[in-house]
Amino acid sequence: MSTNNSMLYGNTPPFLGAINGTTDSYEEADVLIYGVPWEGAVTWGDYTGCELGPKVMRLCSGRYSGYLPELDHLDVFEHLTLADLGDVDVVPADVEETMNRIAAFAKDVWNTKAFPIALGGDHGITYPIVQGLTEAYPDKKIGILHLDTHYDNMPHHEGEKYARSTPFARLYELDGVVNESLIHTGIHGPRNKPATGRYAKEAGAKTVTVNQIREASDLREFAGELYEMASANVDFVYLSICSDVLDVAFNPGGPADVNGLTSYELLTLVYEFASRGLVGMDFVEVYPQQDANDISSHFASTLALYALAGHIKYKE
Repeated sequence: MSTNNSMLYGNTPPFLGAINGTTDSYEEADVLIYGVPWEGAVTWGDYTGCELGPKVMRLCSGRYSGYLPELDHLDVFEHLTLADLGDVDVVPADVEETMNRIAAFAKDVWNTKAFPIALGGDHGITYPIVQGLTEAYPDKKIGILHLDTHYDNMPHHEGEKYARSTPFARLYELDGVVNESLIHTGIHGPRNKPATGRYAKEAGAKTVTVNQIREASDLREFAGELYEMASANVDFVYLSICSDVLDVAFNPGGPADVNGLTSYELLTLVYEFASRGLVGMDFVEVYPQQDANDISSHFASTLALYALAGHIKYKE
């Protein structure tokens, strides 16, 4: 892979040694990475620092090659060229303007037909990213694999309809998204509200709990079943991952949710989904300021590489 190791911003390198797409031509890139350093309306009374996620994930990614010996000795960088486009220019004091900017940025990325990976930011960014996809391809239908502890489908948070707890309520309303092919996956725990499961059911979305994943006799086969659910009657399948679908033991830089997936389980699901065909993905809710060793930010590199390994298999 051709790389440009100059800094993206200040001391921050492009993610995984990618081409610096803010200064260099990236038209030949197969994969486009971008950051969305956004923390909007918080939902539990404190600042989490997830707007620092894209920067710290990029810093941590400098330690990684593209080589995955456990996946038949695949070197991702021998097959794909990556470019890092930098960050969406968010406006901290203006939620709606930021949502519009994310959607416009994402639409431009979707129009390249490369495989995009968005690094968040809070989960509110998923709605405008998918909105951009529907604007780029207005005649296409979209299914969504949503990996998360929480539904994130509240109608609003104290009047704010673009808060981190609301993006899937907005997606239920979005033309182009097929709600019956929107799969809330890994859902568990009492930080969900009783109404959230009802909202999903009323919208037509499906729920797959963490116990259903853990109790599956064959995780890879079950991943295929989940993909079939998300791909029914749609043209594209999009993947959105909140860090807290991982158990807190594997995710110290994220929401403190227990009884989540192991890193092996999440990586296996992502690889299997991508090997069947994803249009793009995001990874959100990484909180570097509470993670002394940046474990969650480091995990982002392996997560992206597993997704890209699956993408390579799909393209073969």
